[in-house]
Amino acid sequence: MGPVVTEYASAHPSARPHLRREEPRSGTVVVKFGGNAMVDAELQRTFARDVVELWHTGLRPVVVHGGGPQISSMLDRLGLETRFEAGLRVTTPETMEVVRMVLSGRVQRELVGHINTHGPYAVGMTGEDAHTMTAVRRPAQVDGRAVDIGLVGEVVDVNPGMVGTLLEQGHIPVVSPVARGEGGEVYNVNADLAASALAVALDAERLVMLTDVAGLYADWPHSTEVIEQLTADALDDLLPGLAGGMLPKMEGCLRAVRGGVRKAQVLDGRVPHAVLHGVLGESVPGTTVVPGDGPDHGADTA
Repeated sequence: MGPVVTEYASAHPSARPHLRREEPRSGTVVVKFGGNAMVDAELQRTFARDVVELWHTGLRPVVVHGGGPQISSMLDRLGLETRFEAGLRVTTPETMEVVRMVLSGRVQRELVGHINTHGPYAVGMTGEDAHTMTAVRRPAQVDGRAVDIGLVGEVVDVNPGMVGTLLEQGHIPVVSPVARGEGGEVYNVNADLAASALAVALDAERLVMLTDVAGLYADWPHSTEVIEQLTADALDDLLPGLAGGMLPKMEGCLRAVRGGVRKAQVLDGRVPHAVLHGVLGESVPGTTVVPGDGPDHGADTA
């Protein structure tokens, strides 16, 4: 891969000079693409370029995308209710039809298109394809009481064969978080948790999640100080106190590192090139979760 990086950097003025000096890399990196970056056209193009550049360093990127803002916008246009419980979208059968249409028919196609402006890399698929993800209905609780969130799935099995084949063929899989049920049902799966499950199944080196904040705050709302790194055990202690969209992100990070992923990062997707810099070890706002012993920081919520 080393010579390819040099050739790519020479042929593409947008490639940053440090890529020419990168040592060959290997390993799978699962990136969850979501937040403001999904609705900002320039950030979309920047993200796509960064994913291709990661590929040219020898890494094997896999993209799992969300689509919350686009789904909410379409639901509003159709006069359907948008409601969240426990940080997850309540998904009725009518909502599920919209989720499927928006994720696979619009968001995925746009992202694949952006990546493929740089070459024949990206291939779109969903968790339904080749039975990649199998899910059951996910239970949820709010303030200790059970709530019905509808066709929201909990991934119980991942068959990474198709994704692995695409990676071996030199492609960049772009996966929509829709899963099949054991009885043929179709479930809306939170993209953070889908990315986490796929990272574990692929034995990925790293899981990267983009969000709309600088990371996990140490004392929100009293301070915007970000916890830069914490262990899985420390995060486990903090998890019950988290709320909103940060809850599934940090839950996904915890599951990933406990499932064998070497490192999980939550990065500020509002920062251009956050993925590229974060994966290559440069300074970028965010929180890193690691297994084993390490700093044990506290946080109230985020």
